[in-house]
Amino acid sequence: MICFPNAKINLGLHITAKRKDGYHDIETCMVPIPLFDALEMIVDKKTIFDVSGLPIPGDEKDNLILKALKLLRKDFNDLPNVHIHLLKNIPMGAGLGGGSADAAFALKLMNKLFELHLEDWFLEEYSAQLGSDCPFFIQNTPKIATGRGEILEPTDVNLKGDLILLVKTQIHIGTKEAYSGVSPKKPNQSLKVILADKSMWKAHLVNDFELSIFSKCPELAAIKYQLYEMGAYYAAMSGSGSTVFGLFQEKPKKISWPENHFSFEGYL
Repeated sequence: MICFPNAKINLGLHITAKRKDGYHDIETCMVPIPLFDALEMIVDKKTIFDVSGLPIPGDEKDNLILKALKLLRKDFNDLPNVHIHLLKNIPMGAGLGGGSADAAFALKLMNKLFELHLEDWFLEEYSAQLGSDCPFFIQNTPKIATGRGEILEPTDVNLKGDLILLVKTQIHIGTKEAYSGVSPKKPNQSLKVILADKSMWKAHLVNDFELSIFSKCPELAAIKYQLYEMGAYYAAMSGSGSTVFGLFQEKPKKISWPENHFSFEGYL
């Protein structure tokens, strides 16, 4: 059985408060985009996990897909062994939610493969234990996310037919580093109000991480500026970076990005 975990972008990202549990409260709109990994599982004699495509740093035991399997086995201890293969295509540490998507799609895939018949709300509860972005990928539709990112509310945001162009440099921005440069505060305008009018996006749809990260990494600010020069009606950094994306209503002229940059273009 196979599925195709997709990436996401953030439209606006407000860091509204520091929580007692060490996390931050946020307000953002997450939207799925057509950049995919491929995840396959088959029942086997023993559990095997292998990866092709982009290399995944860190210990295998820390991979969220295996953590998802371990989490299900706490409640369903008779689950069979599986051979898992992940074709990794979504860049890591990019603000695109690739690891979270893999974990959430793994839960959905195992739900079908093992015929567990778990409803979405149950899968969202499992996925919230794996990461703040993971619950979003269960229903995988545009959502306003608050709390740590796990409280989800439907939104009317519709980017259908628009073109997205995203660019990721070799710059790596750690989550801890990103949050250290932000002073949490309540936004002056409601995210919902801004999202309702695309003409407001360029001036008012803000990612709070950009101010400090762009000052340290002017190359990212330059990419955002370049996307606007190409005709984007909105451009921003996704999540805590380092991917910068532009949204277009008309196909822009192609330009040559440096060889060490990852770029992707597709229709939403």
